[in-house]
Amino acid sequence: MKAPPRLQSLIEEGLIDTVVRQLMSGKEAMVFVVRSGDHTLCAKIYKEATHRSFRQAVDYTENRKVKNSRSSRAMAKGSKFGRQEQEAAWQSAEVDALYRLAAAGVRVPQPYNFHDGVLLMELVTDAHGDAAPRLNDVAFTSSQALTHHATLIKEVVRMLCAGVVHGDLSEFNILLAHANDTDFPVIIDLPQAVDAAGNNHAQRMLLRDVGNLRDFFGQFAPELLATDYGPEMWSLYQAGLLTNETPLTGHYERQHADVDMQAVLREIDDARAEDAARRLRMATSA
Repeated sequence: MKAPPRLQSLIEEGLIDTVVRQLMSGKEAMVFVVRSGDHTLCAKIYKEATHRSFRQAVDYTENRKVKNSRSSRAMAKGSKFGRQEQEAAWQSAEVDALYRLAAAGVRVPQPYNFHDGVLLMELVTDAHGDAAPRLNDVAFTSSQALTHHATLIKEVVRMLCAGVVHGDLSEFNILLAHANDTDFPVIIDLPQAVDAAGNNHAQRMLLRDVGNLRDFFGQFAPELLATDYGPEMWSLYQAGLLTNETPLTGHYERQHADVDMQAVLREIDDARAEDAARRLRMATSA
């Protein structure tokens, strides 16, 4: 197919040879299948902020560092240049998270290059070599649901041990890949990933991520609905006791304390926003 304008510069730079087809077009980005030599890759083109639905909430961008002091000042002032720099920082956050998590052994697409607002990365495939489906497009047996849920809990632990919380993890941004006669989940879409130690909202986001996994796989294996991995995981992390090999039980005894109404209201607002986003994604993928 004819290369979109945003990919033409990558062809001119010799980073890719041809554009095979468009893989998907979401509210946040467009993804194309491209060829580079003997390799088939993904090219993710980020949309401008004005054309994206995911709001760059202060909760996600809190404590993100910008090395250039001029850029930092411009972002704080909200100038045109500052908004451009904020957008660039938002895009590079996913690139940084992918490299960080891949190095930590988390199953994410292998990143290869980031050029002119386009992320080149591994094409995650199914058993037939086609683009792997998202979890929400797949039905599972109870046994499969238990296996994939356990795998993803370990992946979330590995992410947390690497200092990263996904922040928007659900069945819509996990692919079901296949290799060596085995299906396994691969986590994608990380521009909103937050620093576990440096973001005050990391705990709430982690609990939501783990809760989304529980609720999705609980449709196929109802016994998962009684598990409570998120609080258990976070308490161990806070105590400095969480490692990639730490055994989890899925049970957690909560400490009784005064209710934080502001936190409750924030959770309600987040749940409403997440439900609206979920409905939009379902309508888009239908």
